[in-house]
This record gives sequence, C-alpha cells and structure tokens, in this order.
Amino acid sequence: MENNKIAVGLDIGTTKIVAMIGRKNEFGKLDVLGIGKAKSLGVKRGVVNNITQTIQSIQQAVEEAQSVSGQHIEDVVVGIAGQHIRSLHHSDYITREKSDEVIDEGDIENLVEQVHKLVMLPGEEIIHVLPQEYKVDSQPDIKEPIGMYGGRLESNFHVVVGQVSSIRNIGRCVKSAGLHLSDITLEPLASAAAVLSQEEKEAGVALIDIGGGTTDLAIFKDGIIRHTAVIPFGGNVITEDIKEGCSIIEKQAELLKIKFGSAWPGENKDTEIVSIPGLRGREPKEITLKNLSKIIHARVQEIIEHVYLEIKNYGHETQKGKLIAGIVLTGGGSQLKHLRQLVEYITGMDVRIGYPNEHLAGDSDDVISSPAYATAVGLLMEGLEKQEQQGTNQEISQEQEEISQNIVEEAPEQIAEEKEEPKLKSKSIFEKFTDRFKEFLDNAE
Repeated sequence: MENNKIAVGLDIGTTKIVAMIGRKNEFGKLDVLGIGKAKSLGVKRGVVNNITQTIQSIQQAVEEAQSVSGQHIEDVVVGIAGQHIRSLHHSDYITREKSDEVIDEGDIENLVEQVHKLVMLPGEEIIHVLPQEYKVDSQPDIKEPIGMYGGRLESNFHVVVGQVSSIRNIGRCVKSAGLHLSDITLEPLASAAAVLSQEEKEAGVALIDIGGGTTDLAIFKDGIIRHTAVIPFGGNVITEDIKEGCSIIEKQAELLKIKFGSAWPGENKDTEIVSIPGLRGREPKEITLKNLSKIIHARVQEIIEHVYLEIKNYGHETQKGKLIAGIVLTGGGSQLKHLRQLVEYITGMDVRIGYPNEHLAGDSDDVISSPAYATAVGLLMEGLEKQEQQGTNQEISQEQEEISQNIVEEAPEQIAEEKEEPKLKSKSIFEKFTDRFKEFLDNAE
C-alpha cells in the first residue's frame, strides 16, 4: 500500500530550519506526523555561511521531528534560495529521426537533456529546466505533445540557475548531518505548490514568499511557471532597522515587530507608547508605536517595490501577461499587520495571505498551517510526489522486465541487448539532475 510511504521536507531558512515528516492519507491529503525546528545560525540571506552551525541546527531539527513522530529520517528534500539564484528563458528544439512514430516521454527528456548542456557562467549550475509551451513542427502553443506526430519538437524553457558553491555547501551540510539528499528544489516553487490553487495558476498569480533573509517570487500564468526571482531582503532587515532606529537589542526589536508592528503608519496614534526594559539597570526606553510603524513601513515598501518591479519585468502590464488572481503573500513575513493593505495600495492588485492548508489533512495542527511553514509543506509534498513517481516507474520497469523475460524465452538472441533499455527511459528529469548532483557532491568530498 502506498500509504505507509513517508517523506521529509527540510527547509533551511535564514531564521529557522524546519524538518517536516509526513505521508499521504487515504484521501490524498498530507498527514504531517512530526515537525522539528531549530534556530538557524549559519545561514545569511538564504545562503549557508557557517557550515558547522548549520549542521548542528539541521541535526537538532531532525532529532526533534524524529522524537515527535517516532519515525527514523534518512532521505530529505531540501529547498534552495539565496541571492545567487537567477532565471532565464531559453528555447530549444530536437529533430526526431522517426517522425512516423508518436512523441513520447523519451523525446521530451532528450529535449530537456539538451537544455541541461547549456553553457553557464563560470561557477553556475542549472537547478531546474521547466518546459513551458511546446511547438510541434510549426504548430504553436501545445501544452502536452506526448502522443502527437511530428518531426521537430520545440519548446520554451524557464531555466533556473544557481551558484555551484552554494548548492554544494547545502549538500555538504545535509550529508554531514547524517542525511541523504534525495532532491533539491527551488524554494518559491515549493511554497507555490503548498499555497496556490490550480485556478489561480491558470488565471495568473504572483506568489511572494517573505522569509527571514530573502523574499522569493514565483509567477504563474495558464498553469505554467513563467518567472522566478529571489530578492535578498526579508523580515530580518526590518528587525535590523527597528534595532538601529530605536537603539534596542535584536531580541527586543523582533518582539516589537511581531507584537506591535504594523506596515501602515496611519493606524497608530501618537499617544500609544511601549516601554522597553533597559539593559543592566539602565533606564527603560519609551518607543511610540507611530515611529515603530514608520520604520517598518519604509522598509516593507522598499521590499514590495523590488518585487513589483520583477512582476512588471515579467510583463504584468501587457494584455497577455495580466495576473488576474493578483498576489498571494506567504512566509513568516506575511503575518505583519496591515501588510495586505499596503501591498494592495502599492501594486493595485488583489492580495490574499496564503496558508498551506489546502493540501493538509483536516485534523492537522493549526501551527503547521501558518504561512511560516509554507516552504516546508511544499518540500514535503515534492518528496511524496517523487516517491510516487519512483513507485510507478518501478512498476513499469517490472512489467517491461516481465514482458522482455517472456520474449527472451521465445527468442533469446535478438532481445538480449534490448532488455536493458526500458529501465533507462523511466528515469525522470529530476532524478537525472539529482543523480548528477550526487555524483558532483561525492567528487567534492
């Protein structure tokens, strides 16, 4: 039974590291068995900058998740973000030798494989190759070319590129924490899987995931990912600003932001004041909430304008690129009071806060459906999906094995060399990437 398969999403964030264990219940919803989190000390702006501390935090999160769920963790799906991520568009084609046969998985894999050979800047590596529409011979806008006839198969691709050293460092941390990296995914894609509905992706939507160190953007239109970007600011710079502006320590600034912070300065009256205890017998400080929200407003406005620029660059203002479903905000930073109103005001688009509860089982804990766990839920979904794919691939391989076994008994010479082929075909694009990535990690050791 598929049901007992568990997977683990590991979200290595700037503020926290979360390990989430789960499986699918009989209704195909996510049943989260355990969750562990640790303060993330070795990550800055989504990039690992202290290996030892990151390993410790990963181990701490994983141990907590293990003790809560009673499950043993080996394989994890990890998210990647950071300012080194960039995306580009590329179109490529293959000419099929056997144009009298229909297009199958293999052809698409050949095409994607070809894009993987693109020459990147030194020190960069392709993380995802995401096909958009296909073109067969000269017929454009085909969503699913499998089963069609054609000699030339062409597609536009959304290619996501990252820095080899940063990817390698994440792999290194996971490996040293005694875990096996089964897949690596772009964080905005994981968050999108967790909080967006299919209707929104069809209508056109921008997902903004405001984390501690980075703000991730993913834009969908017609059900296809169109644009991704990682902006190197997040909730932490807001805390920094409060710390500087009010001359208080970071812990106090973070608490102030969460408890009293607002992105809309008009809300607070001048008389609203918070008193903060001084350090080591110094006088307590008095801070007006109006000043606090002015500081927050200035920084949040900057982050949103950065993101809005990316949305405009994608072509939101053109007829074809209009995002009808507007913006979905998620991540820990989306819980800031009045942020929704501010984003609507700056962009003029419809805005909602995205909770990752659409795919969760009905009896899930409220904690998990907080926007702060969107990425972890998405990574967990990715892990379970991958396992299902592998399951079906294995079944296909077994069936093909049996078929070829039967044929071999009848005509041994001819078929012997063909027998190996089906197995190769059934490896998915992502597995190929992950395999390459693993080899690459082993060589790096």
